[in-house]
Amino acid sequence: MRPLSRRSLLAATTTAAALSAGPPATAAGATTPETATRRFRTGFDRLAADHYALLEGARVGIVTNPTGITRDARHIVDVMHADDRVDLVAVFGPEHGFRGTAQAGGSEGRYDDPATGLPVYDTYLKSGQPLADVFTASGVDTVVFDIQDAGARFYTYIWTLYDCMEAARLAGKRFVVLDRPNPVTGRGAYGPVLHKEFATFVGREPIAQAHGMTVAELARLFNAEFLTAPVPLDTVLMSGWRRSDFYDASGLPWVPPSPNMPTPDTALVYAGTCLFEGTNLSEGRGTTRPFELIGAEGIDRRWAAEAGQIGLPGVRFREAYFAPTFSKFQGRTVGGVQLHVHDRAAYDPVRTGIALLVTAKQVWDGFAWRPDNWIDKLTGSTLVRTMIDAGATPDEVVAGWRDELAAFRRVRKEYLLYR
Repeated sequence: MRPLSRRSLLAATTTAAALSAGPPATAAGATTPETATRRFRTGFDRLAADHYALLEGARVGIVTNPTGITRDARHIVDVMHADDRVDLVAVFGPEHGFRGTAQAGGSEGRYDDPATGLPVYDTYLKSGQPLADVFTASGVDTVVFDIQDAGARFYTYIWTLYDCMEAARLAGKRFVVLDRPNPVTGRGAYGPVLHKEFATFVGREPIAQAHGMTVAELARLFNAEFLTAPVPLDTVLMSGWRRSDFYDASGLPWVPPSPNMPTPDTALVYAGTCLFEGTNLSEGRGTTRPFELIGAEGIDRRWAAEAGQIGLPGVRFREAYFAPTFSKFQGRTVGGVQLHVHDRAAYDPVRTGIALLVTAKQVWDGFAWRPDNWIDKLTGSTLVRTMIDAGATPDEVVAGWRDELAAFRRVRKEYLLYR
């Protein structure tokens, strides 16, 4: 990991919107869904409760997708469009699209939204000046971001956030982030840190594989540490969210942020098992439990048994057989494992993913990395691939990123907004 240069910009870019959102929840004791539901509000909830004062007089465009909803499951674009206090003039869709019709690696293109008549612009795979030109052409002066993240570095919405912040800066626009929960908590950061030479759309900057931050916290970090220069940034915080809260504590309905993230359980394992996208094994796409089911032709019960002997905390492995309806091994029966997380607080998704890679290679002689070494893009360096190929144990692989993770945790701490 390259050293992160701390810029003295935080005071200048922490605006009244972040402060007006009020203090984060600090109550002691365990959070239950019932008690959290009574007091939890998203950034959008707080913006609306303040009569959209932050957006007064602005021509607004919003970067969002199907996850931008209220507690009663209305989409915030529909809500804002119907409110005369907001001049909403454009919508910007990320990967999978604004209304969510596209599969992985796709988007919806440019169209007019049938429900509101608003123009919808495609941001997917656009960055820098081309994306800035989209913002300019839309006629907005304020860009709002409200998308549910999944908590992993390679989940692309946080890099849509990053690219849109940089493009807004280039186009001379103000940027507003409406915060939502990290569904797998914000307790800590885990896993390897991206090396800049491996930067792609599944990781632009050196953050940990499981970053343990909300999108508002990431926006503040991006603005002060990574952007070429800071964008005028407002962040509207949640109330009632604590770093130890899983998604169900919010009381919000879960809307799949992408087609293969159907439940919060998927997000819980994703930061580890998505690494199998860098192998010739199925990561469960084309099943009803993507990223919880992993397998390939030729794997049998030995894998679950071998993985179970490691004694990983919070998770059990079941011998499983499945036939994906699309993606790898489409229509063919494969063998493998299903992950069953029984203690969310103890579970470490990244260490678990590494242990599964190590044991899969041990028990199945057909194991192979993707020829393009996509695993290096996912993990952020060659470390994981080369250590596993050299016969390292899961704990030895994890120890290989200890120093760079400690450095990231020190930087991360400066941008946390909740207790």
